[in-house]
Amino acid sequence: MTGEQVPGRPGIVDAHHHLWVRARHPQPWIDPVAMAAIDADFEPVDLAPLARTAGVTGTVVVQSIASEAETVDLLGVAADSTLVRGVVGWVDLTADDVADRIDRLRAARGGDRLVGIRHLVQGETDPAYLDRPDVRAGIAAVGAAGLAFDLLVRQHQLPMATRLARDLPEVRFVLDHLGKPALGRPELADWTRDLRALATSPNTTAKLSGLVTEVRRSPWTPEDLRPAVDNALHVFGPDRLMFGSDWPVCLLATSYQRWVEVLAESLGDLGAADRALIWAHTARRAYRLEVP
Repeated sequence: MTGEQVPGRPGIVDAHHHLWVRARHPQPWIDPVAMAAIDADFEPVDLAPLARTAGVTGTVVVQSIASEAETVDLLGVAADSTLVRGVVGWVDLTADDVADRIDRLRAARGGDRLVGIRHLVQGETDPAYLDRPDVRAGIAAVGAAGLAFDLLVRQHQLPMATRLARDLPEVRFVLDHLGKPALGRPELADWTRDLRALATSPNTTAKLSGLVTEVRRSPWTPEDLRPAVDNALHVFGPDRLMFGSDWPVCLLATSYQRWVEVLAESLGDLGAADRALIWAHTARRAYRLEVP
């Protein structure tokens, strides 16, 4: 079964995907050779048929570059869309007016769809970036505004994220891509330990997303992903996990539909209520979404 949608019941929420038009917002992180599969524009019209086939009735689009202008445009997309129900945008966390910047985003067209803020922490070289007082003040302002903060960190940055979540219990944190586990590598043991530590903070949830691009070998198999999915289920539980496609980035390793199918298979031993949490309800709660 590729989706959990049943007539008369809510459909799936895709809690993590991207959209971009490069002429308006260049994506300098895309290597045109190694990442040729996503060296293109991706718009709502491209996503809609994939979502419909999978039973997805609502999505959260996530920023891909450090740009408030991109966030404004994504909010405009959401305003025109019946599918995109939330936007995780970007603001400069080190600015002294984070609250005002969030207010300006909310005043933009579609501003009511702003549900979270994210910074590309995975690209920061400072090993104590999330420990910095100015960054923490910015994240506290995000929480005070009633928004979630998405943690885009690599495996070695999980301890720093854990300190942040413990020290700012009033902020809702959402871990993207399970912290990018080192699938099939010895470091996976460290990830298992550090994910468990992060999960002890009740203000954290996590996305079952972005895993296919963390497998070093090709072609990958569902068994390559099982250690990450099983560990996440063990430490977070279904009520703190949510589905995300990471489309179109997932196209580097798989299709939208196949990822949905593989995840559905991985969750097959769960009861219907637990599957519904992962496919929809956790995302609705974490991002305070209104999804039909």
